[in-house]
Amino acid sequence: MAEIVGPRIYSCHKCRNHVSVHDDIISKTFQGRNGRGFLFSHAMNIVVGRKEDRHLLTGLHTVADVSCADCHEVLGWKYERAYEASQKYKEGKFILEKAKIVKENW
Repeated sequence: MAEIVGPRIYSCHKCRNHVSVHDDIISKTFQGRNGRGFLFSHAMNIVVGRKEDRHLLTGLHTVADVSCADCHEVLGWKYERAYEASQKYKEGKFILEKAKIVKENW
């Protein structure tokens, strides 16, 4: 029987809900609250929280925490607005913290 190989998936570390796919990673060099974070172009099965302004390493941004839609674990945040021109590429993208996600189907 042949094994079906699908996309490499990242899941919530707590409940294994699928939250993104490997092909949506833009960068692995970001800093999260609890260590390294990955910048993703898309995320799924998440809930986006309230927008708030935060001073991050790269300046002021409007962000919203993102949580797992199943267990409500905070996984990272979504960039809603960047105030500096050099940071505009982050708008609409997601940081998922490496400590909060696990690899599946690798």
